[in-house]
Amino acid sequence: MDNTFKKEVLEGLTSFPKYLSSKYIYDKKGDKLFQDIMAMPEYYLTNCEFEILKTHKEAIANAFNDTEKGFDLIELGAGDGKKTKVLLKHLQEKNVNYTYKPIDISQNAIDNLVTALSKEIPKIQVAGEKGEYFEVLERLKNFKDRKKVIMVLGSNIGNLLHPKAIDFLSKLKDSMNENDLLFMGFDQKKNPQTILDAYNDLTGITEAFNKNLLNRINKELGGNFNLDNFKHWEVYDPETGTAKSYLVATKEMLVTIDSLDITISFDAWETIHTEISQKYNDKVVNWLAKESGLHIEKDFTDSKGYYKNYLFKRKQ
Repeated sequence: MDNTFKKEVLEGLTSFPKYLSSKYIYDKKGDKLFQDIMAMPEYYLTNCEFEILKTHKEAIANAFNDTEKGFDLIELGAGDGKKTKVLLKHLQEKNVNYTYKPIDISQNAIDNLVTALSKEIPKIQVAGEKGEYFEVLERLKNFKDRKKVIMVLGSNIGNLLHPKAIDFLSKLKDSMNENDLLFMGFDQKKNPQTILDAYNDLTGITEAFNKNLLNRINKELGGNFNLDNFKHWEVYDPETGTAKSYLVATKEMLVTIDSLDITISFDAWETIHTEISQKYNDKVVNWLAKESGLHIEKDFTDSKGYYKNYLFKRKQ
């Protein structure tokens, strides 16, 4: 049993207002649901970043490469690697000397990715690893023998409010040497309706994804949540650029969680906050970089200007 999961579920559901961390959505079922989300027409983020990597792969690969010693490409939150494969195949075709190190909180995601890569890009050097971002960052400090490129796709930074994003970027900076790079995706501010539609599809895939948190508590911690008694709700504030996901209790109820030996009471229309998805513009990203001791070397965008990947270096 994962004690961190138990601890954080107890902490979140006994707080006011209640909350749960979105990182616990991801198990075998959650991974599959997220792949379904990425395939939805409303979820523009995947296609935009895919377009960026496809269009600018030559320039990105040239920025990453070290012709003398090669480099380590370390991807945090690798998932199914669909977008990354565009870049990996290009690097392979160019006979670039590199090792790909995908890292994800889900062992299932890592296993599937390593298996897929062995078939699709047989000669690639892969060293997959399960882990949370912050524990991995400690280990990254030991990668000093050659250039490393840390890659975070999918606007995963958007799951953190600005103070925590600065803390995360500062820790990334601390793990980087002078010539190391950070390549990171940031979803841009745009029409608020476009953003809402991406996180609140009519087919209910996002709702099922969000409710997988309750599924996991039922399955792994002996909870008795009735998923039909909760409604997925999404809001977006164009002023702050913050999209928020909630599970809303539709009636008053008691929920027991056996392994925590606890009963949680819900009022009708009480919320569990599950996720934020922050949106950015150049001004905000420049500010985050400056506060974190980084500077932007370059950025790449899609044809609609919906999304950007920024290349950062440690400020000297």
